[in-house]
Amino acid sequence: MLLVNEIYPAICGESRFSGQPCTLVRLTGCHIRCAWCDSEHSFQGGQRLDVPAVLEVVRGHGFRTVLVTGGEPLLQAGVADLLAALLVDGRTVLLETSGTRGPANAVPLCGVPVGVHRIVDLKAPGSGIAAGLIDWEGIAALNPGDELKIVCAGRADYEWGRDLMRTPGRLPAGVPVVFSPVQDGLAPRDLAEWILADGLDARFQIQLHRAVWPDRTRGV
Repeated sequence: MLLVNEIYPAICGESRFSGQPCTLVRLTGCHIRCAWCDSEHSFQGGQRLDVPAVLEVVRGHGFRTVLVTGGEPLLQAGVADLLAALLVDGRTVLLETSGTRGPANAVPLCGVPVGVHRIVDLKAPGSGIAAGLIDWEGIAALNPGDELKIVCAGRADYEWGRDLMRTPGRLPAGVPVVFSPVQDGLAPRDLAEWILADGLDARFQIQLHRAVWPDRTRGV
């Protein structure tokens, strides 16, 4: 069984899939508290559904792409079965995860079924998450079909991510890196100009769904 916070049709707001219509499956629960979290409603509540029930709702929305997120979806052991079932059902499956170490019963990054696009949030210092919580071993095992996202609250966060990219062997080869400004925290123009000034081989993004629906905090 899974504790599901909400399921709804959405536009992918981040990653290489930005702009893609999808069905978003948000699971309940998170073991960390990022300073800029925009989904605190996922920390509690929801209803218990088994994998076939989730699949039924997903099929009802009709979109081929499915985004599984949270909270932290890997906290629930049943998420691996859900991801596998979505793949078998012919879906393009995206997983958004914090890239941090969880409790012993959490699903590790390496335990995510092959074929799932892992979008991993690499927590910069401004997130307030201790560096020791980052799952560097799991991140090292990512492949070019996955993605690393670095959310920046300011120049220090950007330089932290930039230096990681420039240090040989620090990040997995071939995995795209995306920089994103904290919504209402860092001017997108500033971040874009830093990337250009440094000639950094990284993508820039804003939260597209927040730009389209700035007045809504849920269901986007």
